Amino acid sequence: MLRPPRLIHLTLSLAASGRQCHHPPQSIRQLFFCTQTKTKHTSWTASITPKHASLWFPQYQALAACSDLASQEYSLIYAFPAIRGLRALSRLKLIQTGVTAALLPTVYYFYLQGQASVTLLTYTTGIAAFAAVMLYTISHYIRRVVGMMYLDSTQRSLKVSHLSFWGHRRDVYLPVSDVMTLGDTGDSPGEPILRLKRYSCSDTLYFFPRLGRVVDKHGFEKVFGTLT
Repeated sequence: MLRPPRLIHLTLSLAASGRQCHHPPQSIRQLFFCTQTKTKHTSWTASITPKHASLWFPQYQALAACSDLASQEYSLIYAFPAIRGLRALSRLKLIQTGVTAALLPTVYYFYLQGQASVTLLTYTTGIAAFAAVMLYTISHYIRRVVGMMYLDSTQRSLKVSHLSFWGHRRDVYLPVSDVMTLGDTGDSPGEPILRLKRYSCSDTLYFFPRLGRVVDKHGFEKVFGTLT
């Protein structure tokens, strides 16, 4: 039986290289939204949107050939060089938050021993809380900045690279048919910040054609429509 939720998520983890996935039919594989995070273990996620749920039959197991998308040849169509600076900022905030959080137990210990004042305790706690809030706020926006976009040779799959919470590169594979054009998002090609949105969900990423670099104009317009 088909499950009623709005989005069916199928996740499989490949703990070691060389492990093969069973291949569902081509009509099913084209519907996958796959993500890959550059960590020790590779994690793949496939999603099937409600409008395509009728194509998913019980006889197909919850195994997705997302590795097919990662193994395809992709050409760069957009690059944002400042993503390196954003990655450094994200990791700096992580270090700062970690250091201030590590100091808290020491300050509390000295306070309980009568060797630290209430002012020092309050100041240290405030700094740690502020660092945590700033880390969350900065990471919230940095994670939504597109660093690079690639288009496969068939021009049917878009690979989007952005940062994770920890500052690692995260690759997302989207079918081009699921990506909104600039006309559908309501953005003007001349705006400094444009949105990357999908028809199947409300998630939004952002890219900067003026600050970034459109490497392949033809491929870029294939996905987002004309730039003029």
